[in-house]
Amino acid sequence: MPSFGSFRLLLGALGAAGVLAPAWAQAGGSIGSIFTCVDARGQRLTSDRPIIECLDREQRELKKDGTVRRIIGPSMTAQERAAFEERERKLAEERQRQTDERRAQKALLARYPNQPAHDAERAKALRAQQEVIAAGMRRIAELEEQRRKLAQETEFFKDPAKRPAALQRQIEENDNQIAAQRRFIEAQEEEKKRIDAQFDEELARLRPLWAQLAPAAATSTSGGAAATSTSGAASTPTIQRKR
Repeated sequence: MPSFGSFRLLLGALGAAGVLAPAWAQAGGSIGSIFTCVDARGQRLTSDRPIIECLDREQRELKKDGTVRRIIGPSMTAQERAAFEERERKLAEERQRQTDERRAQKALLARYPNQPAHDAERAKALRAQQEVIAAGMRRIAELEEQRRKLAQETEFFKDPAKRPAALQRQIEENDNQIAAQRRFIEAQEEEKKRIDAQFDEELARLRPLWAQLAPAAATSTSGGAAATSTSGAASTPTIQRKR
């Protein structure tokens, strides 16, 4: 039979390793009791309180001398334990989602403290995208001019089969470049729509946040104005008329 000292050493080691059940799992037990069980993975756990990992199986409460004080039956079935863990997992996920949402809202407000700032950023992003599209259009115009010159050269050859191979390769390469450039411009037009839609989504999220900030800002402004008015009135000198 192990001594109480060895149980205390084991208890301290398990606590340092983070194996012990969380504090909210406290239940009835005598002072100085030690709880032990074998969890679902076959590991023996020890704690100074009922062990959360063994709620679905038998636990033993030991006295200081290591003898069995009592045997505690399962307080949860395997199905109940699985359902409990699933609820805890969903609650943790929801808490994390809310934390992430608050962090994202804070970052969004820091970037766009008001609608003019958001509108200016939208205009800047769309303008930059339009410049990319305009550059693509200019490139197409250059390629089409090259194609026109190549077409003039083909006029000397009534039979297409008699065209020089180099000239034919230039024509095919020019056609391929024009087609690729047009696909590029179509993709940039879609990107422009995506950027605009993203700013619309941000605006929908920001409007309620701006509305929440407005009353606080108005209160702060009115309080500052009242303080300034009071200070000004107090500092106004009194003019005495001479007789």
